[in-house]
Amino acid sequence: MYEVKLKIEGMHCGMCEAHVNDAVRKAAPNAQKVASSAAKGETTFLCEEDCVEAVKSAIEEMGYHVLSAETVPYEKKGFFAKLFKR
Repeated sequence: MYEVKLKIEGMHCGMCEAHVNDAVRKAAPNAQKVASSAAKGETTFLCEEDCVEAVKSAIEEMGYHVLSAETVPYEKKGFFAKLFKR
């Protein structure tokens, strides 16, 4: 699983965040923990496969501009995650 962080230009309010979140969920149906912040100008989500290009194009189609994308392997956080780490 990968954690994807996108820097997005053009989000100004909570409704913009909701539109971007919907675009992510439609472009990557297996995306989890989708969250956007207009104040930070970023969107983060978890995805099983490399779905960054599909998500970027879906966001661009809505009129927002994706400035950068960062993908890193996701490690589950929490007390029990450390105990059962493989």
